[in-house]
Amino acid sequence: MSEAPPLILHVIHHLVIGGLENGLVNLINRMPASAYRHAVACIEDYSEFRYRIARPDVEVVALHRSRIGFRKLQAEIFRLCRRLRPAIIHSRGMSGLDALLPARLAGVRYCVHGEHGWDVDNLHGRKWKPALLRRLHAPLVTHYIAVSRDLEGFMIRRVGVSPRRITQIYNGVDTDRFSPAGSNARELLPAQMRADDSIVVGTVGRIQAVKDQATLLAAVARLNADRPELGRRMRVMIVGDGPLLPALRHRAAELEIAAQTWFAGSMSNVPDALRAMDVFVLPSLNEGISNTILEAMATGLPILATRVGGNVELLEDGVTGRFFAPRDVDALARLLQDFAANPALRDAHGRAARRIAVERFSLDAMIANYKAVYDGLCGPGGTEPTPRAA
Repeated sequence: MSEAPPLILHVIHHLVIGGLENGLVNLINRMPASAYRHAVACIEDYSEFRYRIARPDVEVVALHRSRIGFRKLQAEIFRLCRRLRPAIIHSRGMSGLDALLPARLAGVRYCVHGEHGWDVDNLHGRKWKPALLRRLHAPLVTHYIAVSRDLEGFMIRRVGVSPRRITQIYNGVDTDRFSPAGSNARELLPAQMRADDSIVVGTVGRIQAVKDQATLLAAVARLNADRPELGRRMRVMIVGDGPLLPALRHRAAELEIAAQTWFAGSMSNVPDALRAMDVFVLPSLNEGISNTILEAMATGLPILATRVGGNVELLEDGVTGRFFAPRDVDALARLLQDFAANPALRDAHGRAARRIAVERFSLDAMIANYKAVYDGLCGPGGTEPTPRAA
């Protein structure tokens, strides 16, 4: 009887709809089953999003840290590691650091830690306490993964991690699932969004402060005031749920654009949602590497995004879309005006975005790079991986 493949225990905060979580699901689903087994430990909880994991052998555990407290959490992780005997624990984000010490004490030999983005209260990683916590946990980490060069640089400069201990791997996008629009793309939209001359401007993401969807609403309201003949054609599609959704609805009413705005909530058919858009906007205050930008690019959409974090590593200004500064309502309104008035510009940027997504950001490349890191640790003759282009 052949020996079972090594087990990787992935540790994340929540398994819910989100970019980090979507990347994890893609990794598990696409990694060859003959190479590795997987389990997922959620520091807090999971939602129905866990059923996006297609492999039936993946155990998902909710640990409920906010309910049981830090000490009991560490005891639960220790017991989980003793039961599952993972070859590698792969933690992600600040809360994932909580798993490193109990995993080591339970005998886990290899710890991989991933950095994926920024919190709204620490947009540029300048707070001393999170940096100190990362430094204190660094001796427990065998190897780091950063999803952007920006995050890789932060780990080197602020946390003091040697470049030899970091591999930078871009997120990948399924360019078959996310592909340009079919003829019936607009059928997904409510009736008020389907006017023949309407221009659907959309965004996808959790409704929380760091995503700053309010700037998109304000820019459309500004366009209504400055260029009413274009503004009246604008329709805003906001896909996602989160704690600030009621406040965002209220803001749309205050700006008198509620009739132009569709709050679609969480959607399982994000590819169809993107196909219904004409322009994709990401007004985030900071980003690691945005899965939604990659998905919009693969769908063939022109992109308007803030010039922050990993966004500048994905987009080519003036080729696949345009950049604007965070919270710059006037700049975003001007860019929306340019795209609304020029269908040929939208088409050219969208075609370039699709081409670059296919050429540079394939899901297969992402999976191969993660597998190379795991193989370098516990594969046959494995040695710790060295950084390489992703």
